[in-house]
Amino acid sequence: MASPAATSVRPPRPKKEPQTLVIPKNAAEEQKLKLERLMKNPDKAVPIPEKMNEWAPRPPPEFVRDVMGSSAGAGSGEFHVYRHLRRREYQRQDYMDAMAEKQKLDAEFQKRLEKNKIAAEEQTAKRRKKRQKLKEKKLLAKKMKLEQKKQKEAVFRHTRRGHQISIQMVVNHHVVAGN
Repeated sequence: MASPAATSVRPPRPKKEPQTLVIPKNAAEEQKLKLERLMKNPDKAVPIPEKMNEWAPRPPPEFVRDVMGSSAGAGSGEFHVYRHLRRREYQRQDYMDAMAEKQKLDAEFQKRLEKNKIAAEEQTAKRRKKRQKLKEKKLLAKKMKLEQKKQKEAVFRHTRRGHQISIQMVVNHHVVAGN
């Protein structure tokens, strides 16, 4: 036995506050409780489960030792061996069929995804072209407006016998101004 002086006296454990028992009534409440429990201690690492590997059958053996013959008189245990071999082979065939179907669906999905992407790009190009046309139309209208404004400002005010003559009229009628 150890002497009482050698044993260290531990401090008493801190008292935990009692928690109320909450029974979730639906999935949302259960998720809320889990989130609250996680957020109580944000420094603690959160366990994230890894994705389970998909089941795959054992590959067929390269060399079969116990080949069943076609002769009569097989023992009573041979049926069970045959049954297991047959079950395993059916599982392997079902697995291969499922994988082929999955690959087919994946290929169709990728094809459909590519088709949608091309359609979206074409639609975007069409809309871009339309926006560009509108932009050019606005720019052209703005230029025309500026030209008209310049023309109006460039009215040549030549008073000859009290009439106003524009540059256009001057050019058209060969009137020379400046004297």
